[in-house]
Amino acid sequence: MKGVVLDAASLGQDVDWQPIAEQLSDWQVFNETSPEQCAERIKDVDIVFSNKVVLDSKALQSATRLKWIGILATGTNNVDHVAAQSHNIKVANVEAYGTASVAQHTLSLMLNLATQAVRYQQRVASGAWQTAARFCLDDFPVVQLAGKHLVIVGHGELGQAVESLAKAFGMRVTIAARPGKADDPRPSLNALLPSADVISFHCPLTEDTRDLLSVDNLKYCKPSALIVNAARGGIVNESDAVAALRRGDIGGLAVDVLSEEPPRNGNPILDAIDEPLNLVVTPHSAWLAPEARQAIIDISATNLRTFIHDVGQ
Repeated sequence: MKGVVLDAASLGQDVDWQPIAEQLSDWQVFNETSPEQCAERIKDVDIVFSNKVVLDSKALQSATRLKWIGILATGTNNVDHVAAQSHNIKVANVEAYGTASVAQHTLSLMLNLATQAVRYQQRVASGAWQTAARFCLDDFPVVQLAGKHLVIVGHGELGQAVESLAKAFGMRVTIAARPGKADDPRPSLNALLPSADVISFHCPLTEDTRDLLSVDNLKYCKPSALIVNAARGGIVNESDAVAALRRGDIGGLAVDVLSEEPPRNGNPILDAIDEPLNLVVTPHSAWLAPEARQAIIDISATNLRTFIHDVGQ
């Protein structure tokens, strides 16, 4: 079988592609692929691997040999599934590859908000500690997580890992009902917001979760509430969350994801990054641990092996 990787650079230079390459008789790797290049690069191959390159109906129509698409990520929204199905092209994604890495990053965001580490770092950089009258700076309130109430939205493998880490800090954890699932017996997010000290999102972006936290329910939050989103941009309404932070309606906001990535057209959260707010932004880096990125390759190789076995080639 002949295969191609369309955007290998998106996984970094320190991953080993051999588990995939050894299964294919012909193998070509491109670091990046533009939309204009996509159709040409997939038209004569049986297997395609893509992380973020869009495989739309036009590209798939030209890929007459294509049998299987391996998405090097959990989300598969970059593939036109209707077109793939019509051409009998199988699509496989990668799940649970970065649980430890993302859970660790989530706790890092939470801790940075709780300790106001970014703002204190800025004060030290400006020379405030060096000229202080006392031995410490106490400009901003610090939150002790032990005993605080964490509300988790999304209780899959990642949500469960965050729950375990939070409990190790002595936090009390409640799981919110799955958005859009009417028969979920757990309390809704809105019902939990008034008692939540920290809210952390670990659900996919769907029509049920878009703007899940917005002006409509931010009003239920404690003024000290810390909001963490390492799931998908768009789950937390960015304009509404920043406005709430500016007004003092919430105590902190930390995100690893934005509604547009990269944010070439600007973003309300980035507009506020230099303001005197308890705001932490990381550039979709929660998944970047080398172990997580290699797991993407290894799981993808297993998916490919299963497909080859099933078709008897």
